[in-house]
Amino acid sequence: MSRFSHLRLRESLRRHPERAVAAVLVAAVGLLVFWLALDLFPYHSVNDDEGVYLYQAAMLLEGKLFLRPGAIPTDAVRPWFFVIREVGGEIAMYGKYSPVVPAIFTVGHLLGDWNIALGLVAAGNAAGVYYLGSAAFDRRVGLVAVVALAASPLFLLTSATFLSYAPATMLNLAFAVAYVRAARTDSLRWAVASGAAVGLAFFARPYTAVLFAIPFILHTLAVLVTGLRTGDDTFDPAFRRVFKRAVAIAVPGALGVVIALGYNAVVTGDPLLFPYAAFAPNDGIGFGPHEILGYDRNYTPALAAETTVFVFEFFLTEWTPAGGLGSLLAVLGIGTAAWRWGESIRVYRPSLSGMTGGEVAAVVAGVFPAVFLGEAYFWGTLNGLRNELIDLLGPFYHFDVLLPVNVFAAAGAVALVRFVRRWLAERTTRRRARVAVAVLLLLAAPVVVSAEQRVIDGPFSENRQRTESLTATYEPFVERASNASDGTAFDDALVFTPDPYGDWQAHPFQYLRSEPGFDGAVVYATDGSPERDFDVVAATNRTPYRFTYHGEWTGAVRPVNSDIRRLRVLSGSAVNATTTVGIPVNAESVSVRIETTAGYARYRVPASMRANETIPVEWAITAEGARIRNLDFASGPAGATVPLPDGASEVDLVVTFVGQGGASVTYRQEATVSAAEEEIQVLWPPETRVCRLTTECGTEGTWVGPDGEYVSGVSVEMAATASDRQ
Repeated sequence: MSRFSHLRLRESLRRHPERAVAAVLVAAVGLLVFWLALDLFPYHSVNDDEGVYLYQAAMLLEGKLFLRPGAIPTDAVRPWFFVIREVGGEIAMYGKYSPVVPAIFTVGHLLGDWNIALGLVAAGNAAGVYYLGSAAFDRRVGLVAVVALAASPLFLLTSATFLSYAPATMLNLAFAVAYVRAARTDSLRWAVASGAAVGLAFFARPYTAVLFAIPFILHTLAVLVTGLRTGDDTFDPAFRRVFKRAVAIAVPGALGVVIALGYNAVVTGDPLLFPYAAFAPNDGIGFGPHEILGYDRNYTPALAAETTVFVFEFFLTEWTPAGGLGSLLAVLGIGTAAWRWGESIRVYRPSLSGMTGGEVAAVVAGVFPAVFLGEAYFWGTLNGLRNELIDLLGPFYHFDVLLPVNVFAAAGAVALVRFVRRWLAERTTRRRARVAVAVLLLLAAPVVVSAEQRVIDGPFSENRQRTESLTATYEPFVERASNASDGTAFDDALVFTPDPYGDWQAHPFQYLRSEPGFDGAVVYATDGSPERDFDVVAATNRTPYRFTYHGEWTGAVRPVNSDIRRLRVLSGSAVNATTTVGIPVNAESVSVRIETTAGYARYRVPASMRANETIPVEWAITAEGARIRNLDFASGPAGATVPLPDGASEVDLVVTFVGQGGASVTYRQEATVSAAEEEIQVLWPPETRVCRLTTECGTEGTWVGPDGEYVSGVSVEMAATASDRQ
């Protein structure tokens, strides 16, 4: 910065100290959100859309619009909310969302930390709220509006996540700020900037951008109509200026629409088919039947009205600054604006040579009904209430409404303070009035803090609970990274992940993401059928691991006990294994079975083996079949050796102990095998579960080592080797 520029800045700050305060507040808001993202969401929220945006951001950093898995089975590595399409004769996948928000997130990565982008977006939104609050009222209102924004739970929680709502609002606010600047300075440059911002906003979230722009479009039309009525002819200079400004906004705005349609043509093959519609054709705006991933509802106007009324109350009482207190101040602010510009409202004539504070306040206020009424036409809010994401992060589809609520809450607060100060000044000295107001503000502070704490505690504690559960889930990955010299958990690895929500990568484990080229240190693949698992192993040619957990996946409401196991592909004419299981307390009898899709065999366990604390079971798998080697055959349709089907399949070892009253504990090992003419391949170790009262169970019985919670006496040890026949 030159000495002249430095002096100009100092002089500007001396004459307008509010700007310095605003800069500090805006920076503080950005730092606050950055800290929240690190502290509250180190593994992201439970809204798995974050992983979609981060996947797309990583793709942009590598210059990719598609994921191309090549020989890897697509279903095993398909990320959540990605669409499968054939491109150039090969299978490709693209994200459901537009690339605008992911591009914004890449800024954080380029600066050294993805979360930096969240802080910058939050700071940008705070700056936009400050400017519009100042333009509608004055700078003091703008400053208080920033404070109110930072006290809004919806703003804090949603801004700290890699979702599109805060970045889209930043673009909308950039459009609004540039629009006001263009009107007040009659600058075509600001008008072009306004159009570019709204075009980007449309590309990012089309429907959201349209709803936000409605009050500004109406204002532009009102100004144009006024110019036509008051000018001597249509070429009146004032009208021409307004018309040029409108065109300067519309052209780049329309260009944004064209770019969005062009992107559609590239990724979906149809300019009018948006990616989200390609993913779920019935997941859009409008009334009637809607469906996404098997969930469907008939979204009627009555249901829309019911949902909107609920969200309206929910938003104003739980997600605004200090809850209902902030909303009451916003009502007071609207009343203040109506009183201040009451005469202008009655005989409204838009200004042709600028944009008055009343006009700015009017378009800001217009965002509220535009968003609430517009979102009533979209079933997304109903869906968000169903999956409880709105309970955790707030009504994020209505994020833009934070602008009018916080601006008018600030206007109401400032108006109230000024009224009290004037009232006191009329009855005492101005100095005593200021002191009295300061004392009243100090006395009111605990009330405000208490109201703020009430609305923050609930969602913050709920999200903290889920973060603690996710911390337990990812603990094995963190431990591996901390023990590695280079800080990476894997090197040339393939990690199979569980599938509680079906064949989706990064859903729910969105912290685990492959590189866009599937060429990074680790490739994550969803655990699937035996055939697919072997295909994944062969296609990736990496060291395989299995990530699993003990417990029921509850969306991170409750923690699970996680484990990562190194896998080996044992290959030979035979694989000989020994599984040693502990005898549960109070066990009275035991049975052992080998199961395949082609049959089963049961074996007797002699009393001498039951006399110890453990029972070793020696079993062998060959291309001909599977059998127990150290126990006598008892029964089974195919004899002691259970045949295997051709190709990949599963061989299960089942050891069941029955105790008093019929209570049972079953050890079940599920080995993934692939049989050829003279060779057998086995992924070792097998998935091992310890089931109570049933012979089959899910992850609630997964064996993760002796540290898991199991019945007393339960233990598992296993070993296997491959051999060739001589």
